[in-house]
Amino acid sequence: MLEENRVGSKIRQLREAKEMTIEELAEASQSSAELIRQLEDGALIPSLTPLIKIARALGVRLGTFLDDMPQSGPVIVRAGRSEKVVRFSGKTEKPKESALEFYSLASDKADRHMEPFIIDIHPSPNESHPLSSHEGEEFIYVLSGEIEIFYGKDVQRLSAGDSIYYDSIVPHDVHAAGEGDAKILAVIYAPL
Repeated sequence: MLEENRVGSKIRQLREAKEMTIEELAEASQSSAELIRQLEDGALIPSLTPLIKIARALGVRLGTFLDDMPQSGPVIVRAGRSEKVVRFSGKTEKPKESALEFYSLASDKADRHMEPFIIDIHPSPNESHPLSSHEGEEFIYVLSGEIEIFYGKDVQRLSAGDSIYYDSIVPHDVHAAGEGDAKILAVIYAPL
């Protein structure tokens, strides 16, 4: 298992607790059984869209994959230094490399409806940007660098201090613009 990929073991734990087979989870999440196997084995760093669909199929929030000890009171993260990080492949052709690092700002908060993250986005030269969609909404505020967002047929380029709020059911892709890294605050709402 990739050292940085703890999501797979959480998927397996939740799937087994619901007494689902890999094939049943694949069908319910509109994913392939091979993808589920690779995620559970830690051989693959997931991208966000299939992970949201897997969470829905398991009846949990996206953040459940980061939670260890849910609490009902407030969760405080000092200076954006969350120790809860999930590395996503984005849509890179080399799924063992991380293009996105999500630092959870609300891990362990029970019964939350939003998932706030600080996300480091690394440029992926020569990468295509296929669009994906999922139910819910997203808010993005650029902290540093520049990002490009493909949203339906539109393209938006955002710099530090810019923000965007959109329906994530519209096919979209968020990636670093240019050759430098970008850092964003993202709040994702994905209904169960």
